Amino acid sequence: MSDSWIVQNLINALNTWNEKLSELWQLLTQSPEEFKGGAIWDVIVTVHGALRAIGLALLVLFFVVGVMRTAGNFADVKKPEHALKLFIRFVLAKGVVTYGLELMMAVFRIVQGIISTTMNAAGVGSAQQMILPQEIVEAVEDCGFFESIPLWAVTLIGGLFITVLSFIMIMSVYSRFFKLYLYAAIAPVPLSTFAGLPSQNVGKSFIKSYAAVCLEGAVIVLACIIFSVFAASPPSVDPDAAAVSMVWSYVGELVFNMLILVGTIKMADRVVREMMGL
Repeated sequence: MSDSWIVQNLINALNTWNEKLSELWQLLTQSPEEFKGGAIWDVIVTVHGALRAIGLALLVLFFVVGVMRTAGNFADVKKPEHALKLFIRFVLAKGVVTYGLELMMAVFRIVQGIISTTMNAAGVGSAQQMILPQEIVEAVEDCGFFESIPLWAVTLIGGLFITVLSFIMIMSVYSRFFKLYLYAAIAPVPLSTFAGLPSQNVGKSFIKSYAAVCLEGAVIVLACIIFSVFAASPPSVDPDAAAVSMVWSYVGELVFNMLILVGTIKMADRVVREMMGL
């Protein structure tokens, strides 16, 4: 590594970005059951099991309320076709509550299949590493003391921006994982609303919201693939330009591309929700 503080600062910022981007890539291809060795998932499964009993109790309540609100009188309930419809609804709702976690993980695996297919089709299997061009390193090392003063300011601001963006990026992906855990833990309560016709919209909204969180991963992967194309063709460096201009142009274009990626990741939730009409 160069002895120049300016070069070291830029390299450290890029290393932070590369580390967080690699971690993001790993999170997108990992299931909640594997995350952090499965310790968090074990807690979620325990909470889900505890809430399942409450969900079954609420299921009966929503079913009774639904029967009272949809049936004109008791004679309607005694009709074979109406009674059969009510029985099928109750059985299906009970199955959704009882096996809700398995159904939700099936949805997650379907989306993971979409993510894997997208990555394979694009031919991108890992995050593209950002490196500092050798031309910039040599230009900075050839600078005198007074020439390097503006470079300190440029690299300090640029390195700070790159570091902050890398943490914003990874926190956005971590928040998706936490939302998946929250949906899995509390699922029995909203899923119990399928037992009643008037309340089933709550369950439908829950399923659509959960699917939207899963699909966020596909949008983030697409954003990372596009960024990888940018990274494969790094900002051009003019070897004849002054060192300050060279670093300023390189860092500015790099930060701009990173802002696009982070902005897309931050908007992934909104994009998917608009697509699903939520």
